[in-house]
Amino acid sequence: MVEDEHDDDARPMTPEESLALIASQSEKTRREIGPNPAVLLAVWGLVWLFGFGLIYVSAPPTALTPMWVAAAITIAGFAGAMAYSAIYGIRAGRGVRGPSRLVGAMYGWSWMIAFGGLTVVNTALIRLGLDVDLIPLLWSGTSLMLTGLMYLAGGMLWQSKLQYGLGVWIIACGAASVLAGGPHNFLVLSLAGGGGFLVASLVFLVRSR
Repeated sequence: MVEDEHDDDARPMTPEESLALIASQSEKTRREIGPNPAVLLAVWGLVWLFGFGLIYVSAPPTALTPMWVAAAITIAGFAGAMAYSAIYGIRAGRGVRGPSRLVGAMYGWSWMIAFGGLTVVNTALIRLGLDVDLIPLLWSGTSLMLTGLMYLAGGMLWQSKLQYGLGVWIIACGAASVLAGGPHNFLVLSLAGGGGFLVASLVFLVRSR
């Protein structure tokens, strides 16, 4: 009887069992040593919430603070969030080899390439005489559309319904911000945009436990 139990314990695993074990151990390792996406989403959510919110209350008719102060604080916040995102990407890529590493690198570079092109296009439109009142709507609308599309692409690449859903929400916020007009577009970006990131962060945190 003892020999039978020993033989059962020592039998080789089937290919399906081996794959399931590898996937389970990989997910466990990722959670233990990898960066937490919930933190990254929370960082961007807070930057959007307070940054765009500060610009909104600094615009007429409220004008609680000078606009240049609000803009400087918001830019600093976005710079910090981008720096954290870069660190997150480096940490997430550690230990990854093969096609997955290549896909991650190409996706990361796609953000810089896309926003570089967007900056050139928007700057050219402004130099061609775009109405001053339309400039904030141009930047907020196009930036959110591009951001949403990148999240859609990420959701498809990694089969993440949460990331794909966040992309849909960001695109909706971009459209709503343009329809709201200035300066209410910043309120939409603050509450709906930043709130969307924070909700996604909370959902991811709950699911990962």
